This record gives sequence, C-alpha cells and structure tokens, in this order.
Amino acid sequence: MRKPLVVALCALALAGAGATPAVAAVPSPAGADTTTGTAPATSLTDVVNGTVGAVADTLSGLTVPKSAAVNFAGTVSLSNCSGSVVRMPDSAASDPALVLTNGHCLESGFPAPGQVLTDRASSRTFGLLNASGARVATLRADRLVYATMTDTDAAIYRLNTTYARIKSSYGIDPLTLSSSRPAAGTAISVVSGYWKRIYSCSVDGFVHRLKEGDWTWKDSVRYTSACDTIGGTSGSPVVDDATGKVVAVNNTGNEDGARCTVNNPCEVDANGGVTVRQGINYAQQTHPFTACFTTGNRLDLSASGCTVPKP
Repeated sequence: MRKPLVVALCALALAGAGATPAVAAVPSPAGADTTTGTAPATSLTDVVNGTVGAVADTLSGLTVPKSAAVNFAGTVSLSNCSGSVVRMPDSAASDPALVLTNGHCLESGFPAPGQVLTDRASSRTFGLLNASGARVATLRADRLVYATMTDTDAAIYRLNTTYARIKSSYGIDPLTLSSSRPAAGTAISVVSGYWKRIYSCSVDGFVHRLKEGDWTWKDSVRYTSACDTIGGTSGSPVVDDATGKVVAVNNTGNEDGARCTVNNPCEVDANGGVTVRQGINYAQQTHPFTACFTTGNRLDLSASGCTVPKP
C-alpha cells in the first residue's frame, strides 16, 4: 500500500545550503495516520505531518507535470496520502463536494477485511491544489461517506462546502468520475497531490484478484512500468488522458518481489494461479461508485447498479 514512512530528517536535508535534496518515501505497513481535526496542535504526529507537508510543498518547486493535458487542479494532499475533489456524472454545483482517496488512508487506520464504513463523523482536512501544484486552500470534511479495503480500496469524504463555493473562491473545478470501465492501452496519468508529481503511463491490463496481506481486491488496474509510484501516492486519482475523467484510484505496488505480502501484492487469476510482478503498480477502478450516489451526492447502496461492497 502506497503510504509514506515519515522521516523527520528530510527537513534537515532540505536545510542544506545549495543542496538538492534526495527525498524518498517508503510505504509502511503500519496503520494510517491517526490525527483528526481535533488533535492538539502540539502533538508529535502534528509536528511530523507538518514537517512532511513542508517537504512535499518544497518538492513542488522541483517537480513538473509529465503531461501537458493533465495537471494538479482539484487534487488534494492528505497528511499521509493523496486524493482529489471529485464529482459524479450527475452532481450539481450546489451539491456538497466529495473527496476520493484510499480506504487504507483513513485517519482511523486500515479497515479490516470485510469491513465497510459508512456515514461516520469526520473533520479531516485536505490541502487543495491548483493547476501548478500550489496549495491554495484547506478544505475540511464533515462526514466519511464510505470506506473499505474489501474488493476495492477506496474512501469518500463529504466536505463542508459545495463545488460552487470552491469554484467561486479558488477557481478550481472538481474532477469527474467516469461511469465507464477503462480499456487496456488507455493513456493515463496518476496525479499525486502529496508529492506534487504526475506519473504518465498506460493501462497494461486487469487483475482478476489482487491479494496483499489480509486484503483482496477485484478487477484491479495494472499499470505499465512507467508509472513507478512511491509511498504517498496512495489515493491519487488515475486520469484518462483523453477525457480528463477519473477512472481509478492508485493504491499499491509490488516492491520487493515477495508473494502476496503487505507492500508486495500478487495477482491471482480465475484458476487460482499466482503471478508476482516486482516493480509493477496498481489501482482500483472507480466507475462502480457512479451508480451509488443519487441527488445531492447522497450515498445509496441500494440503488440500481450499485455493486460496491456493503456493510
């Protein structure tokens, strides 16, 4: 799972006079960040998260988008992951805005296998980025609408503001979730708000079952090798370069060549055959969510065509 292991010494590296920092993020099997909007400002976690945020913001001046068409507008940075402000195909400007990230990025830790969370209070904050990757605002959630790591790896938060207010205040539109399944060979961009970096590659294919530790995901997207995503890119929107729509959410990759362990997912085919692809990364498709939200961006898991896991 593509989460960063926080190293406070990164800040010291950045302080070196005239030196270009070499910063690496290593995914960690530990639980997700546990800070919330009510955590004390002087907590150790806040200090560390602030340090990493500063590192990531500094790196935004050292990295540039790899795609001329896709940029950072509408993406967000979390304390431990990436994400994006998203709308459903039928969302209205007056609807409360939604943020998409991974289920394993929850502030409360990893959901257990088989666990689906819905309609939970949340005050989580997100750094809103503009097209160039500069942070222009802090957005706040009022609910965790949905989260799971079963069959998929996704979390959707509801913000305490609307798409119209975000557009009026910051000139930024949400990204739209595609209602269609992506095709093999599709040119895509993985846009990380955490690292302010865009990875460009193609959909290499689809995985019947992707197993990592205790979790299993269905019909996962496999990237071609050019999308060599790292820790902190978890939750990044995967954008179809041709349409500009979100087709998946980035979530993991096999780092060490191990078989079916945390940070080393394996592919399991319909016959139970296992394939390990060291260095290859994956995402979870998002089109199933478009059938699960109704008027006013309300989650309706009983809606026709809604196939995401249910509590």
